[in-house]
Amino acid sequence: MNRITGLVLAGGMGRRMESRDKGLVEFRGKPMVAHVIERLAPQVDSLIINANRSLSEYGAFGLPVISDEVGGFAGPLAGLHAGLKACTTPFIVTAPCDSPFLPADLVARLFEALQDNIAELAVAKTGDQAQPVFALYSASLLPSLTQFLASGGRKIDAWYLTHRVVEVLFTDESAFANINTIAELQALR
Repeated sequence: MNRITGLVLAGGMGRRMESRDKGLVEFRGKPMVAHVIERLAPQVDSLIINANRSLSEYGAFGLPVISDEVGGFAGPLAGLHAGLKACTTPFIVTAPCDSPFLPADLVARLFEALQDNIAELAVAKTGDQAQPVFALYSASLLPSLTQFLASGGRKIDAWYLTHRVVEVLFTDESAFANINTIAELQALR
C-alpha cells in the first residue's frame, strides 16, 4: 500500500463533546486519535493528521499536522482538501479521529474496489448508510474539490457523487462507530 497516504481527520470543533478536542479525549487509557493511528498506520505508507487546534498535542504523535486552508471549521471536506494538498502519493484515505474501531482491512478493501471499478473514490458503506469520512480518494480530485469548496460547497456526498464512486459494503457497523458525546464515550469505556 505504498501508494496511499492516510489522513486522520481531527479538525472539528467537538460541539457534541462539550467543545473538547475529540481526538485528544482519553479512551481506554490513551487519546482517541492514538487508537485510530494504530489501526490505520499498518494499512498505509504514511500518515498525516488534519487539526485546526491543539496542534502541538497532535504533533507529539510524530506525524505531520496540517490545518484547513478553508476557514471557519468547514468540515471534513476542508480537511480532505488540506490533506490532498499535502499528499505526495496517488491516493489518500480518510478516517475520523473519533472512530477507534475502524476495520483492519479498510484500506485494502477500498483500494481493491476502486481499482476493480475504475473509480475515482471508494466509500465505505454499512447497511444502507454510506460512511463518507471513511473513504479512499484519487489525488487527482484536488482541483475538483478546490472548485467545489470555492463555490461554497460543504456537503461531502454532494461533492463525491459528481465523480466515479464505488461504495464498499462492510457488515460490521460497530467498526465505524463515532464517539461523539461524553455519554457515548462513557458507555464504551
